[in-house]
Amino acid sequence: MAEVKAAASGRRIRIRHRGRGAQVWIYLGKLLRSFVYQNDWKVLPMSALIAGLVGMVIRKRMFLDMEGTLMGSFALVCVCIWNGCFNSIQVICRERDVIKREHRSGMHISSYIVSHMIYQLLLCLAQTGVTLYITSATGVKYPGAGLFTRWLVVDLGITMLLITFASDMLSLWVSSLAKSTTAAMTIMPFVLIFQLVFSGGMLNLPEWTKPMTNFTISNPGLKAIAAQSDINNRPVVTVSNLVSNMHDSEVGGTVTVGQVVAFLQDRDNSFVQELRAKELSKVMTVKELKEMLDSSATVDSFRQVTVTEGMTVGQLLDLLDSAGLWEKYGDTQIGGTATVGQIVDTLAANPDVHAHLNDTLSIRTTLGKLMSIVGEDRVKTFLQEKAAAVSYKPEYVLSTGNILGYWTHLTTFVIAFALLATVTLEFIDKDKR
Repeated sequence: MAEVKAAASGRRIRIRHRGRGAQVWIYLGKLLRSFVYQNDWKVLPMSALIAGLVGMVIRKRMFLDMEGTLMGSFALVCVCIWNGCFNSIQVICRERDVIKREHRSGMHISSYIVSHMIYQLLLCLAQTGVTLYITSATGVKYPGAGLFTRWLVVDLGITMLLITFASDMLSLWVSSLAKSTTAAMTIMPFVLIFQLVFSGGMLNLPEWTKPMTNFTISNPGLKAIAAQSDINNRPVVTVSNLVSNMHDSEVGGTVTVGQVVAFLQDRDNSFVQELRAKELSKVMTVKELKEMLDSSATVDSFRQVTVTEGMTVGQLLDLLDSAGLWEKYGDTQIGGTATVGQIVDTLAANPDVHAHLNDTLSIRTTLGKLMSIVGEDRVKTFLQEKAAAVSYKPEYVLSTGNILGYWTHLTTFVIAFALLATVTLEFIDKDKR
């Protein structure tokens, strides 16, 4: 209740001002009318369009592998920040003169901000629902149960709502600082760039810039979505894909006979032990044996090895060739059963082989053939496990403590930016008249 003195009659007139609670509903009604009659509803189809584009990009890898899930999490954070920022970037600065006039007439700034918070929360809730529905419709397959609810999509929806609402309140504060819509739209790109660059998830930041991630909405938002997606337990496929692409790449080098023998006798290497246990029991004809020896690139290195008393491998081969025995017994079948390890150990124990341990062998083959020795699938699995161990991050662990911590962080941003907007508008009367 306020009292003023009428200039003409000298009488005191009582003017009744509505309380803060009543003013909240008055301004909330005004905002809802602007949603219908001033086309503020257009933010919803824009949200659907953005969600559709993002959904088509991330649908093939989101929730399937670690790299795709991280990329998809970042994309969803970008959608939320974009929606929130452009919800409220102009709502205060475009009616700054009206706010000043009504503030002088008894409007409470706190009531005005609270009404905006309620309205923007409803708008962010609608945008979150639209985003989840459209991304699901475009092919993003959200897994089943969440950590807090029966559906992961609901848990993710809470996170996305908090990210969108916090971004909305950030823009509301920027709008209260700006004196015009032009100024607000000029500031907005810098706010977006800061949020995205310093999210701390996609770009490798210098050490001195990492504390700045604590002041971004994107950082706890990205961590929350990545953790809820159980990203640490997703397979790493980049290394596996790289190996597959290099399957036909040629590799080469020079090794000694001794290095080859030592490798094949390595008792601590599980891959070698598996190779040594393989049995060689192929039956072949004499003619096939000769063709195999003739095509061998390394047979010349062993022509001096003694196989019987007074006869080397080379002499034996030449004798068989000169006598025409290869042709005579070409169809005769030979064979037996032995493991790779037994053959290797027999060769390693031969004194004549020891004389050639320092002989060099030139090797030129493909990466695929090298991997076939131990199994290409096993090599890929081994590399994926090592890459996953290196990529593991404690902040991405799916745990109640982590998720609640990120939700608290985002809620703190909502409250802080709303308070900053309130304090800033309390000085609106100091604008130049």
